[in-house]
Formats: sequence, structure tokens, C-alpha cells
Amino acid sequence: MNRDPDARLVRATMLRLALQSAAAVLVAVTLLGIAVVWMIHRTQITQQSNQLDTAIATADDVTDPPAGVWLAIRHDGRTRTTPHLPGGLPDEATLEAVATDGVSRTIDVHAGHNEYRVRTARRGDQVVQAALDLRYAHEERDRLLQVLLLVGGVGLVLAGLTGAWVARRAVTPLVNALALQRRFVADAGHELRTPLTLLSTRAQLLRRRLPDESEVDGLVADARQLAAILDDLLLAVDPREEMPRRPVDLAALLREAVAAAEPAAQQRGVRLALTTTPVTVDGYEAGLRRAVNALLDNGTRHARHAVRLVLTSTGRQARLDVADDGPGIGADVLPTLFARFTPVPADTAPTERRRYGLGLSLVSEIATRHGGTVTARNNDEGGAVLSLTLPTST
Repeated sequence: MNRDPDARLVRATMLRLALQSAAAVLVAVTLLGIAVVWMIHRTQITQQSNQLDTAIATADDVTDPPAGVWLAIRHDGRTRTTPHLPGGLPDEATLEAVATDGVSRTIDVHAGHNEYRVRTARRGDQVVQAALDLRYAHEERDRLLQVLLLVGGVGLVLAGLTGAWVARRAVTPLVNALALQRRFVADAGHELRTPLTLLSTRAQLLRRRLPDESEVDGLVADARQLAAILDDLLLAVDPREEMPRRPVDLAALLREAVAAAEPAAQQRGVRLALTTTPVTVDGYEAGLRRAVNALLDNGTRHARHAVRLVLTSTGRQARLDVADDGPGIGADVLPTLFARFTPVPADTAPTERRRYGLGLSLVSEIATRHGGTVTARNNDEGGAVLSLTLPTST
């Protein structure tokens, strides 16, 4: 058995497109068949009515009716019929009713294994009843249905084969590109993991030798977080792998992220203010840390003096608001803010330019993976507010 996931993807896509193509052809043939049968049926009814009316109007002798038609003529209380009239005919009750009120009637009568359309009308002082054998009309419709079924079956097979062929031609280059991307990410991850491991090992050795371990502890923690972020990036690129979700203390994660971002914020002259409430979410700690770091980095780069982080919980939803006092977000950029490489208007002043790239789009992807959302708006007092909403643990 071929266990290559890319090969399975090609086969699954081929099967799905083949089934979709076959289903489309089936629907089209079914609708066409219904329309054709309905039109044929209506045409037959019209022809049968005209044939019966003609037979009644021209009936002079019951012994020589048109082909496929039997006649019954009532006059002066006596009824004359075509020889060898099928059993169940004539319809005496209808003859009597038309003789009484003069209203023409058309009914379908089943006699034996056959069906007849019977029309009864008054003609002068006579009542004429004409019965038309519907067997030939039924046989014509049956032949039409057989042809439609044959054409539909051939169409389904051809549509399925064509869909599979087109799917293979369309998907194979994409699968090759995905395989190349996965190989690149795997190779890059392998090459990055080695220096990260060395960095973490050396930081731990350095911590044992130095009397003041506070900064080195931060270095060790940063190295550990970098390794976790690398694992999360590899997971995000290859969705075939699934990591188990765990409860994450979002408030503690925010405190760690703010502490790590303080030095860079101080260099920019930006003050970070954090307000939290106890919140736990089920998810990937490394991914959530990436999202928080991206929001912090965005706020710090665009703030003039301060960035405020407020974590609240309402019902089963946790919400993190990251507000800066910068120039805000342009109205033309706001609708596509979380798209990759959102462009910045060229006429924006360099001192007020907001820079957008991969960071916020990654926040959006991480929020989606956790069943949440991320939104942005401009604050009435100035600056921008980015809000990350996530479902809390049950």
C-alpha cells in the first residue's frame, strides 16, 4: 500500500473531482430528461385529443374506425360498438352521463393490461365514444427513457474519467510544489534546531557559572521559547501533523511576553501597561505566544509613548486588546490589515508610516486555528486597537 500522503492527496482530489463532474452530469441529464419527457407527454396528450376529436367528428360507421381507435355510438337508446372491443369498453356510465347533460368527458380506462383514453361527446342526436389505445404512446416514452438512461450512463462514465484526468493534471504540480515547500521547511527547521539547541545548552552552562543569574535565566527561557516557536511554525506549515492542545494560562503568558518585550520598548521610549484577569484557553502555547509577541511588536513599533494591554473574559470568550497611541490605521489599509504583505500608501508621511507584513497575518491564522478572531479599529482618542478573541477552556 502506498502510504505517501501526497499520493493520497492526488487520489482523493481525483476522486472528489470525478464524483463532482459525474454528479453535475447526472443532474443535467436528469433535468434534461424530465424536460424532454414532459414535453413529449404534453405533445402526446395534444395529439391524442386531436385524434379522438377527429374520430368522433368523422365516425359514420363503428366497423371502420381509425387505427388504434374503437368506437361506440348510442342512438335511440341502442349502442353500436366496434367489433372485438376490449373488455371494459364501452364506458356505459359515461355514455349515459353525456346523453343526459351533453357535456363532453375524457377519462383514462384500464382494461386488462392496457390503458385507453376515452372521450365521449354528443354529436347531433347521437352520443359517440372513442377509445384510443395508449400502449404505443407508452412504448415511445419507454424507448425515450431507455435512450436517456443509456446516454446518461455513458455521460457519467466519461465525466468521471474526464474529471479524474483534469484533476490529476491540475493537482500534480500543486502537490509537487507543496512537497518542495515541506522539504524546504523540514530542512530549514533541522538546520535551525541545531544552533538553538547549542544556544540553550551554552546559556544553561553560563547560568551555572555566573553569580547573577537573572539575565541568563531570561536567555535560557528565550532559547526554549524559540525552539517551541520553531515547532509551532513547522506545524503551521504542514497541517497533516496535529499537536495536542493543552490548557494555557493566558494571563501568565502575557506577563512573560511583556517582560521579554520591555527592553525593546524602553529603547523606543514606549511604556508597556498590562491589565489582566485569570483566563485559561485550550491551545498551543507557542502559537499563542507568537500571536501575542506579534501584537506587542506591532503596538511598540507604532506607539509614540505607550501601549496598553487589557485581558478580559466574558462568558466563554477571552479578549485581549492591544492599544497604542500612534498615528492609527489608514482607512484604505484597515479592510486588508490581516492579509499578507498589506501595502502601505506611498503618500503616507515617513514619520507616521505603519509597516505591515507577515506578523498580523500570522496572528489571524493562529486565531483561526484556535477558533478565535482578530480585529482592528482606530481609537477615538488616537492610535489603533487590535483585539484578539479566543474561546476559553470549558
